[in-house]
Amino acid sequence: MQKILAAALAALPVATSAGSAISADAIVRSEPAPTFRDNGPAGGIRIGYLDCSIGGGVGYVLGSAKDVECVFTSAIGSEPLDRYVGVVRKMGIDVGFTTRSRLVWAVFAPTAGYHLGSLGGLYQGATAEATVGAGIGANILVGGTSGSIHLQTISLTGQLGLNLAATGTSVTLTPAG
Repeated sequence: MQKILAAALAALPVATSAGSAISADAIVRSEPAPTFRDNGPAGGIRIGYLDCSIGGGVGYVLGSAKDVECVFTSAIGSEPLDRYVGVVRKMGIDVGFTTRSRLVWAVFAPTAGYHLGSLGGLYQGATAEATVGAGIGANILVGGTSGSIHLQTISLTGQLGLNLAATGTSVTLTPAG
């Protein structure tokens, strides 16, 4: 077990260094770079929150899969508008167990409109978590449908259990029928 964990930890720097290898080929610019102005996700407005409950489970050293149930609630009204089900898959170092987790995302759109099922799709990125009793995690996930509604890119997870994870993560959401 210790040899497997040591091998997984040794592979982590190789996996995370891929981005720096690609950036080594960057072109040097002679004119000044344009100034970046952050206007939020596509200049949009926050239209609500997606509150997700993630089922408990065990991390199997190199990954895990857990069921997720989410509810979209509008920022204007307080009653839930839309429900989603799906799965959270992690690939990387994921050791331990969690009994339950909660993830809340802010939802943005270019206008105040929202259509049922708009948040369905595949979100991919990375997750880092540490849990001893109660713990937290950070997620950087992008994706969804090709529509104009977006989830906040960076989110936090609260959870109970004993777990350590540094993984590539995907969340698949489907409108609940």
